[in-house]
Amino acid sequence: MDLFQKCKNFTMAEDAKAAGIYPYFHALESRQDIEVIMEGKRRIMLGSNNYLGLTTNPMMTQAGIKAIEEYGTGCSGSRFLNGTLSLHLELEKELADFLGKEATITFSTGFQSNLGIISAIVGRGDYVICDRENHASIYDACRLSYGKMERYKHNDMTDLENILKKIPKDAGKLIVVDGVFSMGGDIANLPEIVKLAKKYNARTMVDDAHGLGVLGKGGRGTASHFGLEDEVDIYMGTFSKSLASLGGYMAAERYVIEYVKHNSRPFIFSASITPSSCAVALESLRYLRSHPEIVDRLSEISQYAREGYAKRGIKVRESSTPIIPIYTYDYTNTLVTAKLLFDNGVYVNPVLPPATPANECLLRTSYMASHTEQILDEAMDIIAETLKQREII
Repeated sequence: MDLFQKCKNFTMAEDAKAAGIYPYFHALESRQDIEVIMEGKRRIMLGSNNYLGLTTNPMMTQAGIKAIEEYGTGCSGSRFLNGTLSLHLELEKELADFLGKEATITFSTGFQSNLGIISAIVGRGDYVICDRENHASIYDACRLSYGKMERYKHNDMTDLENILKKIPKDAGKLIVVDGVFSMGGDIANLPEIVKLAKKYNARTMVDDAHGLGVLGKGGRGTASHFGLEDEVDIYMGTFSKSLASLGGYMAAERYVIEYVKHNSRPFIFSASITPSSCAVALESLRYLRSHPEIVDRLSEISQYAREGYAKRGIKVRESSTPIIPIYTYDYTNTLVTAKLLFDNGVYVNPVLPPATPANECLLRTSYMASHTEQILDEAMDIIAETLKQREII
C-alpha cells in the first residue's frame, strides 16, 4: 500500500469544515489578552493558558525588545555548543532559587522538556509509571526512552500501588504525574504519590506546566501547594503559560541536572531558547516573585467563575485551579456548541478524543488573573444561553 494512503483516507478535518464546525487554527489578529480580535470579530478569551495575564504587560514586551537589541534574534545553535547566553544562565539560577532546588536546565519547549528529561533518566531495565491522564508529551517521552511504561487509573492510588508491587524491587522506578491536569483542571494526589514512592524506592517527577504561577506559595507549584518541596525529585514546567514566553525547564539536584545536560538528546541537539523568549521568561519570573498577590487574584477570579457557572445551572468539576471544563460528552455536540460560542463571541477549547475518552468530550475554559468580573459575567451569560439552546442544561 502507498505510504500516503492513510493521508488520503483522513477526511475528519475536511468533513468538519464542510459541516461548518471545524474548531481549529482560528487566526488571532491581536495580542493574547482577555479580549481578542479573532477572524475580524471581538471574542472573549476563555481558552488561553496565559494564567497571570502577563503577555501584554509592558515590562515583558520591553524585556523582549531589549534582549533582541542586545543579543540579536536567535542563538543559532544548541546550549551544548554555541547557544548558551548569559541570559540562560541567569534564568536558570533565579528559577532554581525560586523553586528551592539546587539547579535547573532550560529546554526549547515544554513538550521537549518532558522528552529530554524522561528519555535521559529512564533507561533499559527501568520503569516509568504514569497517570492515565498525563500530558501527551509524557507518553511520547516514555516511548523515546528505553524503559518500560506502566499506567495507573487517574488519581487512583490503589492502582498505583498495585503496579509498584509488581515491579522488581531492584529496578529503577520513576513516577511521573501532571501536577495540575491540563484538561480536567484537577490536582494530583501528590501526598500519597510521595508516600508510595518512598515505600517502593521510586523517584518522583511532577509536570507543573499548569501548576507554576497557579498553585503553592507565591505560585511555586504543586509541591509547594502540598508542602512537599523537598520530597519531589524532579520538577518540570513551561514558560509558555504563566511566564508569558516560550520554553521549558527541569529543576532537581545538581548531579541529576548535570547528567541530563550531557545525556539528553533533545537538549543536546536542539537550538536554545531565543534571547527574547529567555528575557521575557526571566522578567515574568521576577514579576511573579515580586507580586505574589497576582496568584491570589487568579484564584479569586477562578472561584468567581465556578460560582457563576453554579448560579447559571452549569455543572463543572470541583477544583481550585483556573481550568474549568464544561462537559458536552458527544463529539458532534461538542463541535457544534464550540462553534456557536465562537459565533456568539466567546472562545473556548473543544476537547475531543484522544485527549478525552470518547463519551467525555468537553469544552475547556481557562482563566487569567487579568480577567474582570464584568467580562466573565458577559461570557458566562453567553455560555449559559448557548447551552440551553443546545439542551445541555
